[in-house]
Amino acid sequence: MYYVTGDIHGYVEYVEDFYHKFNPTYEDTLIILGDAGLNFFLDERDWYNKNVLTFLPFTIFCIHGNHEERPENIKSYKTKLWNEGIVYYEEEYPNILFARDGEVYNLSGNKTLVLGGAYSIDKEYRIKNGYPYFKSELMSEKVKTKILNKIKKDNTYDIILSHTCPYKYRPVEMFLSGIDQNKVDTSMEEFLDKIEENINYKKWYCGHFHVNKKIDKITFLYHDVRKL
Repeated sequence: MYYVTGDIHGYVEYVEDFYHKFNPTYEDTLIILGDAGLNFFLDERDWYNKNVLTFLPFTIFCIHGNHEERPENIKSYKTKLWNEGIVYYEEEYPNILFARDGEVYNLSGNKTLVLGGAYSIDKEYRIKNGYPYFKSELMSEKVKTKILNKIKKDNTYDIILSHTCPYKYRPVEMFLSGIDQNKVDTSMEEFLDKIEENINYKKWYCGHFHVNKKIDKITFLYHDVRKL
């Protein structure tokens, strides 16, 4: 069984609550739609959270968000094949997997495309106050081009998993009042608009906006868990 939820930002207690509520087994997987927060501080605080999660008897599959470093930029990560797609993992924490953007995974027969990354609206605050900020948070133009070429050849998918959402589906009611939206980089959302307009799909799940909401075939998740 595959379960899906939104950002947890390093609050592993939320994942523990999921375990006690749903009783998943080694056959099950919890998908976190970005901002898992497990590669945020890059020190013992992250190691503590990973140690807690690695003792839980199920797989944790993370999409890339904007409040974390990309695993490909961290030396301890290796790659392997999982459900027909490449994932990143650390040998110490074998049940914690990170998706590679643009990969297609077979999730119980569902052809699933992963599109991670987003812009941090708190970028200036984090830099000013010495909190971690990662320049790699947005998907690179090289990867975007690769994905666009991929969907030209094959544009039919069962499920899309992303951190942010296509531009046209942004939940504007969730925008923070103190943020100047003219300064927000929406290039990732605009890219996802282009993807959404050129593929056939059944369901799309995303996080990022800290809301539980459904618009057409797009489901936003925050502190809610759904069966995929």
